[in-house]
Amino acid sequence: MNTDESSLGRCPDCGERVPETWLLVEFKRDDGSEGIWAECPACEKVIAPEE
Repeated sequence: MNTDESSLGRCPDCGERVPETWLLVEFKRDDGSEGIWAECPACEKVIAPEE
């Protein structure tokens, strides 16, 4: 079994790694950059993952 999942980054609240499977929304900001919202598997909040 492969346990090496790709990560979206870390939760800004608890620091937990957020796997790609927890991605909720991808969007493009007004300045042209891309953003994402995901659910943190540890604290169950909707967050913008940080690197």
